[in-house]
Amino acid sequence: MQLNSVNKKINKKTNKVNSSLNKTLYIMGALVIVFATLFLFYGIDMNHFDYAISKRIPKIIAIVLGGGCIAFTTVVFQTITNNQILTPSVLGLDSLYVLVQTIIVFAFGSTSIFIVNKSYNFVINVVIMVGASILLYKILFEKGKNDIFFLLLVGMIFGTLFKSGSSFMQMVIDPNEFLALQSSMIASLNNINTDVLMISMIMIIAIVPFIYDDIKYLDVLSLGREQAINLGVDYDSLVKKMIIVISVLVSISTALIGPMTFLGLIVANVAREGLKTYKHKYLIIGSTLISMITLVGGQFFVQHIFSFNTTLSVIINFIGGIYFIQLLLKESK
Repeated sequence: MQLNSVNKKINKKTNKVNSSLNKTLYIMGALVIVFATLFLFYGIDMNHFDYAISKRIPKIIAIVLGGGCIAFTTVVFQTITNNQILTPSVLGLDSLYVLVQTIIVFAFGSTSIFIVNKSYNFVINVVIMVGASILLYKILFEKGKNDIFFLLLVGMIFGTLFKSGSSFMQMVIDPNEFLALQSSMIASLNNINTDVLMISMIMIIAIVPFIYDDIKYLDVLSLGREQAINLGVDYDSLVKKMIIVISVLVSISTALIGPMTFLGLIVANVAREGLKTYKHKYLIIGSTLISMITLVGGQFFVQHIFSFNTTLSVIINFIGGIYFIQLLLKESK
């Protein structure tokens, strides 16, 4: 009887917590719908409604997909590394994307089919980034070198290497070629690449069933490598699968909206602080919704309040940089 009473109390408390989390997520979802509606219809010229809406719908789909990919990859990457101040950007994946674009323009020119055809360009980036991530996995994780400081060091070295290589080639290529390259180097929600939108949607839809059953194992994975293995999780297989998925989703988000260094860091940690739960099904959904609110709402304000006097990526990176320093100071205490 006493055991049943305890179980009832635990279940009651759990249901109360889950109800509170669901309520918070519903509020976030409502905010996404509000900002998306404003983004689509505010200030639209009814005389050119069909044309305007045909331009805005692909843009908002790209923003939502890109923001969702950034949020998911950051939450999962932080779980894999068991550290809340890391993002895939720390490993130089965004810099690798820019390097690949620079190498293609440097070697083949801006009129090459690998640049002009966005689908070819996208597939090349996905293959290279997945290959680089698997190599990094073998170096860091399979050899037991999963020390957080070593990971940071390797990420900084690779990021610096990629940026230096990109800068060198950008200095020696033709200025006209550089102008063609520049759009892929800077995150801009005004210059979204909607040409790869369909292939991105197909890849995301294919990834969902591939990892859906593994989401619940992330709760155990957050306890650490040894604890996860002791509890029956196939750690190496799960981490390898997640790193491949992270690489693909980073490629998708970077191809759609450009590299955004600190967005994932902000939304993942705000979700953790706001939801106060270890359950990844809530953390992933929450961080994804926060990312969508940030991008869609932020772009709406940039367009209609600030009249394009600044870009959203600059604001996000500025706030994210300050937040990153705050997290470092917090972790050091």
